[in-house]
Amino acid sequence: MSRFYIIVVLLCCLITPVSSQSVMSLRECMQFAVSNATKIRIQKAAIGDAQLARRDAALALFTPQISANTNAYYNFGRSIDPQTNTYNHSTSFHNSYGVSAGYALFDGFQAVNNYRISKIGVLIAQSEEKQVEADICLAVMEAYYNVVYYSRLCDVYRAQVQVAEAAVIKARKQEQLGQKGHADVVQMEADLADRQYELTNTVSTFLTEQIILQDLMFWPMGDTLVIDTVLPEYEEIMLPARNVVDYALENTPMVQVAAYKQLNAQRELSTARWQVLPTLSLYAGWNTSYFTHSGAEPAPFANQFVNNSGEYVQLTLSLPVWNGLSRFSRIGKKKHALERASAELEQQRRDVESEVRRAVRDRDGSAAAYKQAQYKARVQAEAYALNMRKMEQGLVSPLEFQTTNNNYLKSQADEMYSLLTFLIKQSVVRYYAGTDYIEQLIK
Repeated sequence: MSRFYIIVVLLCCLITPVSSQSVMSLRECMQFAVSNATKIRIQKAAIGDAQLARRDAALALFTPQISANTNAYYNFGRSIDPQTNTYNHSTSFHNSYGVSAGYALFDGFQAVNNYRISKIGVLIAQSEEKQVEADICLAVMEAYYNVVYYSRLCDVYRAQVQVAEAAVIKARKQEQLGQKGHADVVQMEADLADRQYELTNTVSTFLTEQIILQDLMFWPMGDTLVIDTVLPEYEEIMLPARNVVDYALENTPMVQVAAYKQLNAQRELSTARWQVLPTLSLYAGWNTSYFTHSGAEPAPFANQFVNNSGEYVQLTLSLPVWNGLSRFSRIGKKKHALERASAELEQQRRDVESEVRRAVRDRDGSAAAYKQAQYKARVQAEAYALNMRKMEQGLVSPLEFQTTNNNYLKSQADEMYSLLTFLIKQSVVRYYAGTDYIEQLIK
């Protein structure tokens, strides 16, 4: 008996809240997980890349390409004097400056479509972040309720151990007085050992589930996580399946991602088709130069800089004649990409509808199961109380009482489990109906 108490006390110390620590609610655990998850950080980096791509596409669409250049070199040998346009054979120095700008007047709407595609790219990255956040919140909720379940189950088993210990002590006294046989006492001691064994295993499982929750939250290593283990109240929010399905098919992040990808595939196909047409570009520029050679008195740099300057305007029409059918191959590939994106969207919508209907069915089933578990727990509690009084009066055998006790324990565990299962299933349905997991916990 003393060895068991040492083990249980050590384990209980690990699950007993420290008064100086704040108790975290489910909503706070979700917020902590979302704020610290590496998946969210990765997705935010993806959003940053998409925003940069949108900025580059906007600049390419609305602004010209501007460049400036300069060069300087010595020529050793024959060269042309730019002032006299004659050859000389002495070492010469050349220095030039130029500024140019170009703008595509018509490029098959490539710049326009690239800008539209980049805007959709930002929406895709944002929707993917919402999906990652939802996945994290659901995983944290399931782990949190597992911790709550096993914590409350530890309390139940601990109370049962205390009752069994008191019964064994009383039975031993009754044995000494000749009111009970030794077999009854041994049976009650075996029942106590079973309760102690179940308590030890449950505490161990609780600690394991707590580690899982801490890992999902990215809780600091070495710090103790204390959560609110009070069971939430049962509250039905029975949203109709058809309404939930209709909303989910249009607003679920992964459906939106698939729809955005299909839209981008359509625009990429349109761009590829327009690329078989000519492109028209406008260029303008300014340049000047400076020149000198050995044995001659060069004009001043400022004079040459002004006198040698020139401007130009250039209009270029580029007509694709033959490029190995690469443009037509690109069109074919973009058609296949559009077919693939359309099929993925259809599959995603089908998956979401199936998931929503399954979630609604699970919610309704778990609600019915919880109500039945409530009734069973109430009946078993009454039966346990009656058999406890009979046991004290010696009217039932220890074996019969153990059976009643086991049924009572199971009914309590089933009631807790069915309630937490219902809460998770209902939260999933409400998420598909448009309420984020964290928002559901705002009172």
